[in-house]
Amino acid sequence: MFGRVGRFCLISFCFFCMPLAAMAAEDGPLKDLSRIAPGLNQQALRHALAAMQCAVNHGAEPARRLAVIDYSRPSTERRLWIFDLQSKRLLLRDFVAHGRQSGENFAESFSNRLGSHQSSLGLFRTAESYRGKHGYSLRMDGLEPGLNDLARERAIVIHGAAYVSPSLVQSQGRIGRSLGCPAVRPEVARMVVDQLKGGQFLFAWHSNQRWLEGSAYLDCKPQRVASSPVRQPRLPRS
Repeated sequence: MFGRVGRFCLISFCFFCMPLAAMAAEDGPLKDLSRIAPGLNQQALRHALAAMQCAVNHGAEPARRLAVIDYSRPSTERRLWIFDLQSKRLLLRDFVAHGRQSGENFAESFSNRLGSHQSSLGLFRTAESYRGKHGYSLRMDGLEPGLNDLARERAIVIHGAAYVSPSLVQSQGRIGRSLGCPAVRPEVARMVVDQLKGGQFLFAWHSNQRWLEGSAYLDCKPQRVASSPVRQPRLPRS
């Protein structure tokens, strides 16, 4: 049922998980983070908090930081936010790339398929940092069955890339695109990796109705929320 995402479900009698997630998103955290990031779409932030709370309700360790990507915004806008959840501070708002087959300036298509060169949506858990083709980078595990759970196999990682540059907007109407990775500017790459490595949450959002209806973490039904095991990754290509 879960494809490669895991070998077992986290069984729970928490039939009230969605109300808990909704309350968490509607109450203090939403108000606090909205105040320090007024430019972030309220629905995107609400969904990010609800998905994160759903994961915690089902056994995930609470995170210290949360990254939110709003892929409904054009690549020419700073659409990545990184929050320190403990101190309630906005650590960064910056540019982030989407996959070359997801669209031009706007990301419109998303995929979990190997070789699609598209971005994936939903909730991710960050993992280990490493040095690879693109320098200092960060691996992630997709937590959403069928939507992003092939992130490791697809080598969807956070890394710096020279093509994530606002200077390109003048000549091509957008920043550069990746092979599916949420690539960032080289100037902030180290900071992003250091802030997010080691089990933080990243939530990639879009108003895409198919995803909104299919996300296990927004619906938060216990039988659909699974654990994501660590697997040996392919080398990053994007």
